[in-house]
Amino acid sequence: MSTSPDLPAPPLVGVLALQGDVREHLVALEAAGARAARVRRPSELEAVDGLVLPGGESTTMVRLLRTFDLLEPLRGRIRGGLPVLGTCAGMILLADRVLDGAPGQQTVGGLDVTVRRNAFGRQVDSFEGTVQVQGVEGPVPAVFIRAPWVEEAGSGVEVLARVEAADPPGDPGAGEAAGRIVAVRQGALLATSFHPEVGGDHRVHRLFVAMVTGRQAAPAAPA
Repeated sequence: MSTSPDLPAPPLVGVLALQGDVREHLVALEAAGARAARVRRPSELEAVDGLVLPGGESTTMVRLLRTFDLLEPLRGRIRGGLPVLGTCAGMILLADRVLDGAPGQQTVGGLDVTVRRNAFGRQVDSFEGTVQVQGVEGPVPAVFIRAPWVEEAGSGVEVLARVEAADPPGDPGAGEAAGRIVAVRQGALLATSFHPEVGGDHRVHRLFVAMVTGRQAAPAAPA
């Protein structure tokens, strides 16, 4: 991606490249106006302006974060205000609390929510639909693959999207899934139950890149 010498460089947004839909997120981030890079090492994490935690298997991803000496550096960067987008398993990684997790399951944390792991996979099966996401104009295609949902959001968490009740009843969005929270934001953290990188619609990534760019442009806090 080339830029004019008179314009600031686009933000560098990393994708945690230990497991999951890495390539799809890289493509979506580039389409959304960012420079995109794989992150596998602490030095690569330190270099990025924002980070995507992709879908995958949340317990495996935590184990790999430890193996690659990334878990504590990532927690530190989140505490320091790093913008992060977590999708599907990435939402679980950001959550402070997990229901139906594996024994002893840990998370990266930072997002004051309780998520139910594999909620859609157990109860209404994986499915495709659309959701209305606050901050994004028009319906957003949403692919749910053994996805979590948010059972409870803290007072500082903004709910961006819920599953709408289906018409007629019996469609995938009906039943227990109807009304469930599937996208949230808290400060610099954005998380979705679904996979916005699938299907070629890059509006959720544009929303995240705008968050990263805004964080870049924000003046430093007074000492």
